[in-house]
Amino acid sequence: MRGPFFSFLGYFLTPAGLLVIGVLDASMLFFLPLGVDVVTIIMAARKPEWLWLYVFLATIGSTIGSASTYWLGKKIGEKGITRFVGERQLQRVRAHLDRGAFVVGALGVIPPPFPFTAFVLGAGAFELAPWAFFGWLGLARVLRFGCETLLARHYGTQIVNWMKTPMFETIIGAFIVLAVAGTIVSAALLWRKTKSDTAASPRRRHTARAAPRLR
Repeated sequence: MRGPFFSFLGYFLTPAGLLVIGVLDASMLFFLPLGVDVVTIIMAARKPEWLWLYVFLATIGSTIGSASTYWLGKKIGEKGITRFVGERQLQRVRAHLDRGAFVVGALGVIPPPFPFTAFVLGAGAFELAPWAFFGWLGLARVLRFGCETLLARHYGTQIVNWMKTPMFETIIGAFIVLAVAGTIVSAALLWRKTKSDTAASPRRRHTARAAPRLR
């Protein structure tokens, strides 16, 4: 792979790179719709004999990234989640959570632009059973990445030939720009919301201590 865009992509077209992008793709910080899916498909098209290794690495990475989002949701709780999820979307999240870990975890089979991060955050905030949730999520990811790699193996020659065209380089360049811009925005918003919550906490503690003196 030649050129700056291909060189950048090349860092992720390795087993370790696939694991890393799986973690980043499922986290609150990184922004690149279909990032782990694209890398998984390309790797499976290039070396289909390692198909199930790619499924395993993408699933493990995605589960680890989702675990960080779940942990954040558990930390901020029911009140804190409203800073990250809109009221209408939160109602959808709660409705699915009420149906159990199987329903929410199974949603992991749906690729972007489905807003699955909100459901993982909600699972943590509303303390959905972690073992059941991540068990079903893992199975859903295996199904999703498994289907993608099987298709990539079937159309491998066409995909590899397409990767040699200028159009592919243009698309990869657009994805990289989108990832950088989206990640900067996501990081800024996350930092701003976290900072506002930190600043509000001392005021709440001060008010709680001051209350008895007002009687």
